[in-house]
Amino acid sequence: MQKKLFINGEWIEAKEYSPLYSPYSGELLAYIPMATEKEVERAIESACQARDVLAKMPAHKRAGILEKLVFLLQERMEEAAEIIAAEAAKPIALARAEVARTIETYKFSAEEAKRIHGETIPLDAAPGGEGRVAYTVREPVGVIGAITPFNFPMNLVAHKVGPAIAAGNTIVLKPALQTPLSALFLAELLQEAGLPTGALNVVTGSGIVVGEKIVTDPRVNMITFTGSPGVGIGIRNKAGLKRVALELGSNAAVIIDKGTDIDRIISRCVTGAFSFQGQVCISLQRIYAHEEVYEAFVEKFVEATKLLKIGDPFDPASDISALISARDVQRTLNWIEEAKQGGARVVTGGKAEGNVLYPTVILEADTCLKVSCQEVFAPIVLINKVKSVEEAIELVNDSRYGLQAGIYTENVRTALDAAEKLHVGGVMLNDIPTFRVDHMPYGGVKESGMGREGVKFAIEEMTELKLIVWNRN
Repeated sequence: MQKKLFINGEWIEAKEYSPLYSPYSGELLAYIPMATEKEVERAIESACQARDVLAKMPAHKRAGILEKLVFLLQERMEEAAEIIAAEAAKPIALARAEVARTIETYKFSAEEAKRIHGETIPLDAAPGGEGRVAYTVREPVGVIGAITPFNFPMNLVAHKVGPAIAAGNTIVLKPALQTPLSALFLAELLQEAGLPTGALNVVTGSGIVVGEKIVTDPRVNMITFTGSPGVGIGIRNKAGLKRVALELGSNAAVIIDKGTDIDRIISRCVTGAFSFQGQVCISLQRIYAHEEVYEAFVEKFVEATKLLKIGDPFDPASDISALISARDVQRTLNWIEEAKQGGARVVTGGKAEGNVLYPTVILEADTCLKVSCQEVFAPIVLINKVKSVEEAIELVNDSRYGLQAGIYTENVRTALDAAEKLHVGGVMLNDIPTFRVDHMPYGGVKESGMGREGVKFAIEEMTELKLIVWNRN
């Protein structure tokens, strides 16, 4: 099936197409249009032309469009999940969960569209401010360039498109080349929901052509990007003075304190480590277990890992399926081999069949190994022994990343101490770092990014604060 670009409310054929294959089966799914700079130019111009239309649209009407989108997505939930399972090799149960979260994200966006407001400022609190009334309003920034990754192809798009529409911005969206079908499906639904022509444009293609143009074009007022730190830092350097929100990588960690009920947390930790083959920004990659519980934790974790079912993403029983590409499989196998050469022990997994990497547990990994200090984005987890929570906190913080971290402890003082000392964007007490719901502020520090997602907080990023002062004297 040959897909088309979505520009200015029309489905446009491209000059060149690229085949899209299933990461699991290798089946040809579609031919994806490769936009040229001229077509990206047209998409940006369309967003500019629609800018005033959406900015002046009453909040209740913007909310109404998003509410209609929610209704349409609910009607076609299974179709949406099957698209994700096909293009991303996400197990169908997880794909359905992603669609449900996507619906929630657009619901939150519809609700928040009605709650964008400013505040009054008591100017007479300062000498010289008497006789003046001041208040603030929030206005849309304008055209937003959104660049999204493959791992949550529907919900991470929603975290950019939903708040942008709620705030009255127009969008030029570049989805990941491996997972464009979800974004094109969204364009179809938003057109049916009544979004004004040109308010959303979807251009597929290479990062060099499409991404570069979106990032550097002066008519694009903001870039919101989710992806690798290397690409994100490049975007920040090229974007100039335009606003930039970056949600980048991580090697998320959890600390297991002494006295923790191991049986209660094993299932949760296994899910955090291996859900969607570990291809999650806050996937549990590093586990630091206190020496008093280390042996029991390792034994039970490995036992539970071996029970995971590997197979076709369309099989409802599958827990693990293919990584997104053969290149990523080879990269991770190389990293596992490096870990072995560096003295680490692989106690389960460590092998691949086709594009499927078996869930892998590594013990005694040095902090300088790639599987520890870089983002694996694969079903690989490290478990290391520590003498104290203080030592574990130091190890968690010894990272260029800082997205989220977790700690399991029965001690309130220890929990609060960890919350204060962990240098990350979010600390999960008595939970894994993989926890996220769609209205919480989400983002990191260091090379994990800048800015926050979570609908209300994304809207703040996507609006300008304007001050109005009225002199009554």
